[in-house]
Amino acid sequence: MMSDPILTFLGAAGTVTGSRFLVDDGDEGLTLVDAGLYQGGRELRRRNWDPFPVAPGRLSSVVVTHAHLDHTGYLPCLVRDGFEGPVVCTPDTATLAAIVLRDSAHLQEEDARYAQEGGWSRHKPPLPLYTSADAEETIRHLAPTAFGVRTSVGPQAQATLEPAGHILGSAVAVVEIGDRRVVFSGDLGRPGHPLLAPPAPPPAASTLVLESTYGDRRHPPPEPGRLADAVKRTIGRGGSVLIPAFAVDRTELVLLELLRLEKGGEIPRVPIFIDSPMALATLDVYRRALHESSPQLRDEHAGPLDELDRLDVHLVRDPGASERLNRPSQPCIVISASGMATGGRVVHHLAHQLPNPRDCVVLTGYQAPGTRGRDLIEGVRHLKMYGRYVPVRAEVVDIPDFSVHADADELVAWVGSAETLPRTVYVVHGEQSSSEALAARLEDELGVCAVVPHLFERVRLD
Repeated sequence: MMSDPILTFLGAAGTVTGSRFLVDDGDEGLTLVDAGLYQGGRELRRRNWDPFPVAPGRLSSVVVTHAHLDHTGYLPCLVRDGFEGPVVCTPDTATLAAIVLRDSAHLQEEDARYAQEGGWSRHKPPLPLYTSADAEETIRHLAPTAFGVRTSVGPQAQATLEPAGHILGSAVAVVEIGDRRVVFSGDLGRPGHPLLAPPAPPPAASTLVLESTYGDRRHPPPEPGRLADAVKRTIGRGGSVLIPAFAVDRTELVLLELLRLEKGGEIPRVPIFIDSPMALATLDVYRRALHESSPQLRDEHAGPLDELDRLDVHLVRDPGASERLNRPSQPCIVISASGMATGGRVVHHLAHQLPNPRDCVVLTGYQAPGTRGRDLIEGVRHLKMYGRYVPVRAEVVDIPDFSVHADADELVAWVGSAETLPRTVYVVHGEQSSSEALAARLEDELGVCAVVPHLFERVRLD
């Protein structure tokens, strides 16, 4: 006789990264929903090196909600350690995840090499978490699945993906085991995303696993002049603007806003350097979605993607050109990944530009605790990079307008829009205070049982 299905929280419990949720269908079938990397402080990042609690070879499949690293970046570890099943995701997620995983593996290898050359690692020799070969093998497991198509993910389990409106290809995942149904929000988009259509109401289910990145706050009213003012001030004093930006979705939105500001005469025309190979590849994916009339895109807003060539944009592909941007020869704007300054080329630019009071660093989204981006927002006077401390003398400007995460009001409204409210909501993927605040609102305003689970907690699925 089949036992009750069990849900285990293997990540994103009490923290905003490392999404990993295990569904045991009660009949030897194990489905993992999301396989994300932990990001942020050292203690969190160390979890990426811990053995996975279940032998990866026992997993029937992995269902991925979207391509961001904190939802896909652990996949190569699973494949390297024996996972052989499909990674079920939307076609756009498969395309973007291939870009993200190749970039992540390259950065892992580069960081290990820099640590070896600089001698600042505690490990002898420093090793990457996984290699480019691991990433390539993982990409072969990606199984593109269209929205709305129910597919088998285990002996008793089926999964269906529905649009989440967060980034291109992002999905809400519905996992069904007989008459049991659990919905995973993934990262939920905002009703007013500049490019993507809003998510549909949540599918009916007794159990909902809900993100809470902004679970304790509302997005402030947009301040469209904030970016323009920062650019004008910086260029006026002969400095350059450095914008750490996530390569997937965020770089596109920043470019569209710069285009709007320049067309309106609100900022001067200066060279804009996109120093992120991953962002360049992602931009091509978004443009292809526009040309193919993807139903995920808002028709009225996506058109300007084809006008970005009107900007004085320079695409930086090789490391030598990137290195020259550490000391720009003229005032300019540099957009580089990663968005929280946890790695990538942007760290080199920060190391050179933070000491310069003429320059400006513009942060464009959520900054997790323990990241350099969060430290900059909180006003640190020094940042550690590559084994040494760098003084922070550049201007730092935080512009939350670019966030594509639903805020607390939008999350509550989304849950409340369900035709039938879930019996239990598990609030995950948020700082502890954010998750607890959202759980309290869900109970007070919607009358549902809302719980903030602990890491490795196991619960029955009704």
